[in-house]
Formats: sequence, structure tokens, C-alpha cells
Amino acid sequence: MNTTVGDIPGNVKKITEGYRRAVHEGAQVVVTPELAITGYPPRDLVYRKTFISNNLVALELLEDQMLKDSALVVGYIEPNLTGAGAPFFNAAAVLEAGKPISRRFKTCLPMYDVFDESRYFEPATSNEPVEILGHQVGVTICEDIWTSDFLPRTLYRINPVKHLASKKVSLILNLSASPYFIGKEGLRQKMLSAVAKETGAAIAYCNLVGGNDDLIFDGQSRAFNKHGHCIALGAAFKEDFIITSVQDSIPLSFKPGPIDENLFNALVLGLRDYVSKCGFRTVVLGLSGGIDSAVVAAIAAEAVGPSNVTGVSLPSSYSSQGSLDDARILAENLGINYDVVSIEEPFTSIKATMSKVFAGRSADLTEENMQARLRGVVLMSLSNKFGHMLLTTGNKSEMSVGYCTLYGDMCGGLSVISDVLKMQVYSLARWINERHGANWQKGIPIPADTLTKPPSAELRPDQKDQDSLPPYEVLDQILKGYVEENLSRQEIAAMGIDPIVVDEICRKVDFAEYKRKQAAPGLKVTPLAFGTGRRIPIAQKFKERL
Repeated sequence: MNTTVGDIPGNVKKITEGYRRAVHEGAQVVVTPELAITGYPPRDLVYRKTFISNNLVALELLEDQMLKDSALVVGYIEPNLTGAGAPFFNAAAVLEAGKPISRRFKTCLPMYDVFDESRYFEPATSNEPVEILGHQVGVTICEDIWTSDFLPRTLYRINPVKHLASKKVSLILNLSASPYFIGKEGLRQKMLSAVAKETGAAIAYCNLVGGNDDLIFDGQSRAFNKHGHCIALGAAFKEDFIITSVQDSIPLSFKPGPIDENLFNALVLGLRDYVSKCGFRTVVLGLSGGIDSAVVAAIAAEAVGPSNVTGVSLPSSYSSQGSLDDARILAENLGINYDVVSIEEPFTSIKATMSKVFAGRSADLTEENMQARLRGVVLMSLSNKFGHMLLTTGNKSEMSVGYCTLYGDMCGGLSVISDVLKMQVYSLARWINERHGANWQKGIPIPADTLTKPPSAELRPDQKDQDSLPPYEVLDQILKGYVEENLSRQEIAAMGIDPIVVDEICRKVDFAEYKRKQAAPGLKVTPLAFGTGRRIPIAQKFKERL
């Protein structure tokens, strides 16, 4: 199910409807994702007293809905009344008609990347089987089922599934909110299969789906028999309803989908949910004629519908006719609204206004940034006037090295591809054209010239990105190592990359931290994104040298 954080009535309505449908179709046990009542992650909302009390009232309402012979296992927040430790438990309740609620608490609380669960939750010290309809069943929550072989390192002293296996449970349920990143679905499949074989218990794994802020949850709930064979598989990137028997089920084959297809669907889901859950209906973005804005426009058209997307060309005297044509053709192909607002007149005016204080100084990056900031003013004005959410179009390669302008092209409510490296953007664009083109109004949506011309910000005559940066193939290799894998400069240079280039790019990454702290939230699609999972100080003196 796709929950919304804080929409307790809406979440409970979904849970109730799903439970009743499951009972009607013969299910004995119905499972929800982690924290299904409150939505995940609730973060500091847990400190609102009415948030917790409303969550407990909702649990009571669900208990009243229970029907004979069909149990519900649902995620919620339980206050910690012991007087010691964190104030809450990340909990699962087992509801059966006419029986007291059985409660189990999450044991393994992640504190890496985007997770900070120990800030809010106290870990369980043990997890005993629960009797459900006369059967001994293990109830686990998300991280509880992740073994050390599939985590960054051994993180926990307790292994909940190993303990449950020692108690001879035949079924382990897992209520999960496992965020997506590229390749996660294959990793998850291997892990769950291994746990089933190791414990000799069937696994029913129910994962959250949907976007909440920077996180995207891909769903793909699944079940395994005790031999580790997948016997049920839910849809990716959309809500689904699965009924399966853990006995005598036919094994299914599983193969992760193509990277670009999954990435596109993830970004569409993240954008759609961010816009709708923040109360917006329409979006606006600048169309430069370049690859980044083209890909973001295609994602937006799919996410909210072409009629709800407005693309704006913002030419100056440095804008090429080819870029203007590419922006217009893209908008026509996608069927989105299109406007042209020139920034040449205000650019000329602001240069004249500043001429006295700038006297004796030649034009430089200042004038380039003026153009970007004027574009930001125009786009934010359209956002204000018409109630659009403004989408930024910068990619991870640019964000990494600060090749972006504060209060200019960084203006916006959501940064759609800020976790997608430039070469992956090109790959995504080719996939959109080759595999997704049939769904658009006029064949391939992204003009061929957009894919082949040299990238340029077009803020000065004959400007090219590679005037300031190494080729993106090299840049992305450095950034993947330095940003995503935390490799040293020496380790990156050892890959055969010029040490001087490595040192310069890493220096740019370090220096641009202050910009990224002021950027719009970005959708996370890699193991380490800029945002809540990366906490580098701005004011710091650590400088690694080759």
C-alpha cells in the first residue's frame, strides 16, 4: 500500500478496505507494511502528542473491524512507558477477533544512510513467536530480517530471524518499508531467499510502495517457501494485492527489470507522490533544449499528465536557435504546455544597473549567474502566480561539483534527477525514446539533436560544459567513487584517471557542500544520495591530498 505520512484516517481506510477484500477472498492472515497506520518515515512528527494518540485510536478502530478466523498484522507506533530509553517502539500489532492484541517491536534499528530510527525508537530486547490462529508465527519489522551478509557490515548483536528459527516457527512475516535504489530488488530477492533456506521457514514480506519526501519505496512484496523459492511476487512501483499459500505453491522465476525502466518508474512515482502529497496538481520547469530538462519533462508528463506540465524556454542572446527549437519540439512531442519568456531585456537592465559598482571589472561568472538567477525569478513567479510546483533539472554530476547557480537553476520545490549521474541521464533518455516512445503523442519525445549535441549552459558565447569539467564519462567515474563509494583520491587515481583531474574534481565536490545544503529535496535512487543520508559539515578543514 502507498501510505501518506500523517494521513492516519486515509491510511486506516486503505488498511480496512484491504483487510475486508482479503477476508472475502479467503485470506487467513493479512499483512501491511511497516508503520502502515502513521506512514513511513514519520520522523519528528512522533513528538506531536496527538500524532501518537491518534495512531493508537486508529489501532483500536482496526481492532473493532476484525472478523472471525482472519487476523491482521499491522504496523504502528507504541509509546515506551518503561521510563528508560527512546520514547517509542516501532511496532506490529496482531489483531484477531475477540482476542487481546499481541504486540511485537522492531529489534534492529538502522542508523546509517537515510535511517535514524534510534532517535525515536527503543529496540526490542527479544522477539518471541506469536500464536496466530493456532500457529506459531514469527513477526519481524523491516531491518529485523536483513542478515549481516547483506548489510554494509555486521551492525547488530541480535539476530531476530535466527532466534525465531530456533523456536521452530514455520512462517516469518515481515512488515517492511525498504527504500528503492538501483539494484535493490535483486539484492532483496537474494537476501529473503537465503533467510528462508537458513531458517527453514516460509517468508511473507510486505513492502511499502510510494514516495515520501526524498525516499521512493518500490513495493515488490513477495513470499518464499521454506526452500527459498519465490512463490508470490507483487508489482513494482504501484499498489498491489497478493494472496498466496505458503504450502504447495509453485515457484516463480524472478529477474530484475532493466535498470532504465525501473529508474524511470521510480522517478515517476517519486515525483507524482511528492507533488500530490504536498497538495499540488501542476508543475513548471525551464526547458533549455538540453538533455536534463528533456528527461525531467518526460518524467513529469508521465507522472502528472501532460496537461498539468508547463515547460518554459528562457532565452538570452547566448541561447542557440537549435536549443530553442529542441525545447519547442520536445514540448510538442510530449503534449505539455509551452511558453517562451526572454530574459534578455532584464539581463541588459541589471547589467546597466550594476555598471557603476562594477566599473573597471570585466564580465565573468557574475554575469553568467545573473542569467540563471533571472530565469529563477521568472520560474518562481510562474509558480507563485499559477500554483505550480517548480521542478529543478540539475543532475548529480552537476550538483556534485557545484556546476549550478544558487537562487538560479537551483530554485524549486523538487530536484527530480539530482541523484542521477549525467551518463545515466543519457541512458535514461535513450530508453525513453526507444522503449517508451510509443506511449507519447508523436513518436520519440526527446529530439535527436538533444542527445547528440555537446552539453552547454549557454551563458556565454560558444560555452561547453567540458570547458570547465572533464568528459562526463570520466567525471561520473570519479564521482561514483568519491561520493557514492567513499573511496580516497588515491584509490580513484589508481583506476587509471589523471591524479590532477581527480584532485580538482574532489576539491570541487568538497567546496560545493554549501550549495547542496540549500538545494531542493531530491529523489534518492542510489545507495548514497545528497540529502538526508549524507551529512558532511560545510565549515571543515579536512583536505585529503594525493
